[in-house]
Amino acid sequence: MADLFDGYPDGTAWDEMFEDGSQVRKPYRHVHDTVGALDAEELRRRADTLARSYLNQGVTFDVGGVERPFPLDAVPRVIDAAEWDHLAPGIAQRVRALEALLDDIYNDQRAVTDGVIPRRLIVSSAHFHRAARGIQPANGVRVHVAGIDVVRDAATGWRVLEDNARVPSGVSYVLSNRRAMAQTFPELFARMRINQVADYPRRLLAALSAAAPAGAEDPVVVVLTPGVYNSAYFEHSLLARLMGVELVEGRDLYCAGDKVYMRTTGGRRRVDVIYRRIDDDFVDPVTFRPDSMLGVPGLMGAARAGSVTIANAVGTGVADDKLVYTYIPDLIRYYLGEEVLLPNVDTWRLEEPEALAEVLDRLEELVVKPVDGSGGKGILIGPDADAAELDAARRQLQADPRGWIAQPVVQLSTVPTLASDALRPRHVDLRPFAVNDGTDVWVLPGGLTRVALAEGQLVVNSSQGGGSKDTWVLGEQRPLARTSDLPEWTRSDSQPAPPGVARDANPTDGFLTAQARQQQQTSDAPGVRSFPLATEVGG
Repeated sequence: MADLFDGYPDGTAWDEMFEDGSQVRKPYRHVHDTVGALDAEELRRRADTLARSYLNQGVTFDVGGVERPFPLDAVPRVIDAAEWDHLAPGIAQRVRALEALLDDIYNDQRAVTDGVIPRRLIVSSAHFHRAARGIQPANGVRVHVAGIDVVRDAATGWRVLEDNARVPSGVSYVLSNRRAMAQTFPELFARMRINQVADYPRRLLAALSAAAPAGAEDPVVVVLTPGVYNSAYFEHSLLARLMGVELVEGRDLYCAGDKVYMRTTGGRRRVDVIYRRIDDDFVDPVTFRPDSMLGVPGLMGAARAGSVTIANAVGTGVADDKLVYTYIPDLIRYYLGEEVLLPNVDTWRLEEPEALAEVLDRLEELVVKPVDGSGGKGILIGPDADAAELDAARRQLQADPRGWIAQPVVQLSTVPTLASDALRPRHVDLRPFAVNDGTDVWVLPGGLTRVALAEGQLVVNSSQGGGSKDTWVLGEQRPLARTSDLPEWTRSDSQPAPPGVARDANPTDGFLTAQARQQQQTSDAPGVRSFPLATEVGG
């Protein structure tokens, strides 16, 4: 213990394992005792085992043109039952408010009429699509899957950092992290009551099936992927396999008579629900980008006719706009009549002249983010910026205040993380995943904990050099104690791919090149890349 935790510093951020410098918080006692009993060589060996697990699955990310295993740290993040019982209802409340907002803005826009949110804010969002107005989902759900990013600090506890309702990604790493950790630390799973995450594929399939158009007694669900060059292809293929549904590309589908069909080796097959993992602009070349090789011509017409459900619905990206985010607490009160369970991080709306003036005056103290940014790109952290960067940012904010928000620097909580041969505090955030079946919003007991691996770094995205941790939510459910007892998908490295779908056998080089560019452009997990193995597709 002394070797690994020796010199563990008291930081300015709230540490999730330690309080008062050395006292171990109750949820972490078993983790602390088990990890602390290892020497540096043994912990490094286990960390290498985790890395090999991801490398063997083909889960890598690109750093300077070099493919490396997606980093999974050996120390888990632990959340006790009482804390989760506060966090999960807040996530569910947030999703219900986002659903109400999207239903409103694509129909009557009552919140605009009542002055809760400005109309210009909605229509100026890059992800507001007039083509989606008036399309009514079969069971009223537009956000079937949401990823709500939350952070915590010592002063304020949990706060929502941003919403992801368009094409939220990362749940495959939650599932894969758990698989790898169960194999690497079986003694901890035998001692601790850790809620399982393996129910996610079943919950997702149930929600997608519930969204099928009326009359679909045995709904056909497919996962629509941009293809193998997309950085999140690992996730697409894994989820399709675990749900037992077809993984398709746009060329596998076609529309006829306002219905969607899938080409199969046994002939055409009607499709009821499309879990799409491509961006709005690419889903239908008739409605959006005419050069799209990834979507399905006529798909929006079929959705408007009510013969197919697109999940998540086209146009949900309005909820991801970081300026819309600032209105969500008011919208919770407006739509739900409830007090906010999880507050936002304090945020300046730079369209407001007084807010812009204050931010320009205090820029060196604040964090500035593009409203439609992702992957940590475009963020300016004022305390870390030099004079030239601050001057350039001031010019950008003055030229396009609608395109930016500003927030105080939040000292994200820290969790011990393996750095060289010692454990040191590193900043983390958390993306819980919520599944909406139209009756209930279920929050996966866990989520994707992203960790900034560099000392003092606050940007946790993998594209910026971050990694991940397995997230353990403690509860009354006794986990499986032996790796051999885990569900089959968690322990087999040689699962067969889902049944094949007919594809073009030899696409032309020109088509493949253009398609590959589009597959990369529609990445929904920036910075992570995966390649199918001979023994399995992705997972």
